[in-house]
Amino acid sequence: MTVFFRHSKHLLASLALFSVLGMMLAMRPTPTAMERVMTRGELVVMTRPSNTTYYQDQHGYTGMEYELAKGFADSLGVELRMLESDDPSYIRYAIRKGTADMAAAGLVATAERSESLHFTTDYQKVDSLVVRRLDTPRIRGMEDLTGKRVAVAAGSSHAELLVKAQLENPGLEFQEVEEASPEQLLALVEDGQVDYTLIHSNNYSLQRALWPELTADYTAATDMPLAWAFNPKDDQSLYLAAQRYLTQAKANGTTAKLEDRFYGHVEQFNLYAARSFMRHLEDRLPRYEELFRKAEGNSGFDWRLLAALAYQESLWDPGAISPTGVKGLMMLTNDTARQMGISDRTDPAQSILAGADYLRHTHDRIPARIPEPSRTWMALAAYNVGFGHLEDARVLTQSQGGNPDNWQDVKQRLPMLANPAYAGQLRYGNARGGQAVIYVRHIRRYYDLLVWAENSRRRDDTLIALN
Repeated sequence: MTVFFRHSKHLLASLALFSVLGMMLAMRPTPTAMERVMTRGELVVMTRPSNTTYYQDQHGYTGMEYELAKGFADSLGVELRMLESDDPSYIRYAIRKGTADMAAAGLVATAERSESLHFTTDYQKVDSLVVRRLDTPRIRGMEDLTGKRVAVAAGSSHAELLVKAQLENPGLEFQEVEEASPEQLLALVEDGQVDYTLIHSNNYSLQRALWPELTADYTAATDMPLAWAFNPKDDQSLYLAAQRYLTQAKANGTTAKLEDRFYGHVEQFNLYAARSFMRHLEDRLPRYEELFRKAEGNSGFDWRLLAALAYQESLWDPGAISPTGVKGLMMLTNDTARQMGISDRTDPAQSILAGADYLRHTHDRIPARIPEPSRTWMALAAYNVGFGHLEDARVLTQSQGGNPDNWQDVKQRLPMLANPAYAGQLRYGNARGGQAVIYVRHIRRYYDLLVWAENSRRRDDTLIALN
């Protein structure tokens, strides 16, 4: 009995200790959303792969949403981890379940979504456009969709918009396509499987040249706010930090600069040029793609950037020649050809490899402190107008209070090189700097189209079958 009693005392003491520990654990406050992020050292963000949100180019991951989210993570002093989904419904579910800390996925902050998600202030506004083939009837109101084949992404803001339109037009029907990307929906319209789809204006502006037989001449909704989404059941610590960051980003011009970076080079649409590009993309580019890929290995530049440069120079025509005597796919001068050690400027292999090497040589002369992508855009400008003239523009930029290491600032001064009023400030003389700005803008446009055409593999994987 004595032994049993002694063991019982120890058992009671242990139970008391565990009880105290349990009470202490129960009293410990639940970590806030911000504390979870800081403890983890990582901000987890749900996004949607798209050329308006998150994609990969020669410099790595980029996109409007990615750059903003990266800036937010940097402001918190943590790493950024992106999770991808094409399904808007799953993105919202993942936020509510805590799979990610927030969503930066080009989500429109609608009244319906605000019932289950906590949205920040908007960082961009977009319109909802109705897309059709050029050979189909133009619509002038949502009632014109009645009796037509309409498809939109399941769970999208476009689906919500059509549900509202059905209240006034009961005969309007539409199909929601699960996990459909904008490219897949555009392909459905182009191939005649549906008559109409809806797309956001920012996405359409970037992709329009890939779909020259489509048009968006009716706006179903305007000024739709794009915002970040948080779990409304969480405390507001991380949400409020995001609010402060976005408010400051709008106030200090960060969002405006990002919009200019991603959309500022999208010139007015030209149907003839778009049709020519798509025709050349299918007929000419395949002949030289392997050469561009080889040049990527030699020079370190994305082969699609080199292809975009060549398209701007020659429309991928190895026999191209200008009135000034430059020749070939990369339109090299005699001096450049000799400098790069080639004998035949009209030979595609020699031209592509020499052009890539010359761009690398020019890029290496740009100060290494200049961050990408500004350094590459400046190298392209120098490829066109000359390195000395680019330096003159950078000096002008600095003297006028701009940032000589930022392409957005330098491109504003390049046209001044042709102005006699600035002749006394130019070490290398007058030049057609405005032409270099247009040159870079076109190359960026072609490059974006090539990146997205390959990423979406538009002629194959974008095609989906409707039920």
